[in-house]
Amino acid sequence: MNVKRLPWLVFTLLMVLALVLSACGGGEAPPDTGEQPTEAVSQPTEAVEVPTEPEEEPTEAMEEPTEEMEETEAVVEAAGEPLKIGVLSDLTGALALFGNEMWNGLQIGFDYATDGSMVVAGRPIELIIRDDTSDVEAGTAAARELIEAEGVEILIGNASSGVAAQVQQIADENGVLYFAAPAAAHDIVGANWNQHTFRICRDSAQDASTIAGWAINNLGSRYLILAEDYAFGQDTAAAFQAVFGAMGAEFLTEQPIFAPSDTTDFTPYIQQILQAEPDGLILIWASNTSAQILFDQLTTQGVTGNIPFITGFSSNDLTRLLDPGMAGSVGLIVYHYTLPQTEANDYLTEQYIERFEGPPDLFSECGFATAQAVVQALEETGGDTSPEAMIPVLEGMTFEGPKGTYNIRAGDHQALAPMYVVRLVNVDDPEDRFFELVDEVSAEESAPPCDSPNCE
Repeated sequence: MNVKRLPWLVFTLLMVLALVLSACGGGEAPPDTGEQPTEAVSQPTEAVEVPTEPEEEPTEAMEEPTEEMEETEAVVEAAGEPLKIGVLSDLTGALALFGNEMWNGLQIGFDYATDGSMVVAGRPIELIIRDDTSDVEAGTAAARELIEAEGVEILIGNASSGVAAQVQQIADENGVLYFAAPAAAHDIVGANWNQHTFRICRDSAQDASTIAGWAINNLGSRYLILAEDYAFGQDTAAAFQAVFGAMGAEFLTEQPIFAPSDTTDFTPYIQQILQAEPDGLILIWASNTSAQILFDQLTTQGVTGNIPFITGFSSNDLTRLLDPGMAGSVGLIVYHYTLPQTEANDYLTEQYIERFEGPPDLFSECGFATAQAVVQALEETGGDTSPEAMIPVLEGMTFEGPKGTYNIRAGDHQALAPMYVVRLVNVDDPEDRFFELVDEVSAEESAPPCDSPNCE
């Protein structure tokens, strides 16, 4: 097969550039908020007096609730015990691009799910954010502080799968529900799964299911994997091997090619790729400046443009950095604001542009949908956050989110939602309209394997 004549895939899967964070949060990381009760969560004021004499005709002011009466009613409705939700996100570290995307989307999602009140089942919601910097020690310390000192009843977050793997254990030990977002390693809902862990965001194993059929049909059956040597890279590589292999693909090395996160010279790995001449190179990389070094060296050493890259497209900031000559390339993407045609996505897009001066990004949907799931579950439990109340409600729950219908699989607590195959049409659109839809892959078609001990 002459791969030079084929459309080739360019995608910096979870590639992070620490210097390009402006589109994810206005350039500055949000500060720790601590408790932020709004007017609606203050104590009720004195009751509004109403006339008691039956013969008195109501006045116009009594026929229509006054602004003061409406505010008082809102105060009374929101006078329940505050609901503290702890959020762990990388706001300034190696994965800050993705951490800010999730955090921004999460805030808008809670607004949407509560109709702007930030109250669920009579309980005012307080989001307490901590910057974990994608560091295991910082993340675990913050998780314990949120649970033990702040008294949070639910945990959400972690951009790093390595941090998430530790935080989910802490949540389990303390009997607190943990929603992984946007950490994508399959083991979070697989080998490391526990009953307190849920994930509304995508599983990295869904990436392989989304793109495998298209790649094999259009590129060929011979592949190599180059992956970052840590939890996310290892899990994702295993998923690609399993899915591509099940469809008849051949891997030219028995094991994926793994490189350390701090690699600065990729020449030995690139020479191995060039000598093997695969039909496609599956790239799995996430860390900081080493990702930029990798892609620069793939270009200068003759891989780019000759061997198709298979993974998918990343955040808008990173798409702008692609070579304009890559227009026409096809790859998968988790989410882009121009793709879903839903009420929730319309709201997310409108509010994101208003608040953050740009459209929602790759993991904004992830945060938004997680907030929706949390609120819907709490509405059904009457504000009860105990695992005994929440878990049965969340298992099998469906809701309409930015990408359409989401269904939380009972066996492993992984939400299933559509994924996308797209074609890059430009890299410089002022509104970040970079893609056209090639295929929407259904939640069922892109579903990852159910590997938790709870799966039947």
